[in-house]
Amino acid sequence: MIIESDDEVYRVNAVWLGPPKATMPWHVRYVAWGIGIVVFFVVLAAERALGIGVGIFSTAWALIITVVITRWLARRIDHERPLASVLALAFHELRTPRERLSPVGGVLRSSRPVPVRPTQHTEG
Repeated sequence: MIIESDDEVYRVNAVWLGPPKATMPWHVRYVAWGIGIVVFFVVLAAERALGIGVGIFSTAWALIITVVITRWLARRIDHERPLASVLALAFHELRTPRERLSPVGGVLRSSRPVPVRPTQHTEG
């Protein structure tokens, strides 16, 4: 007996092709549109923070950077790994403890003098 899986149902991409009779020449998933809009505004804000003014070339570069980042992020999102799990993974990866490469500890220092008694040698 062969049992068919339901993977084909989940592999269907929810894409927006554009308005009827005026479809776009490319297929873009809904999640990519959302990511792209957010990334575009973040890139524009980063340009303004760097002191790059508003202009046709800066906006064009922002659009190109947005497309590259959005494509990179959208490749990591599918029906088995939704956007929420990718964001949670990135959050946990950034907050995880890292291996310390420099030694921890060192010379013991005190803010006040520590009295030291002289050692008494006993002859035996």
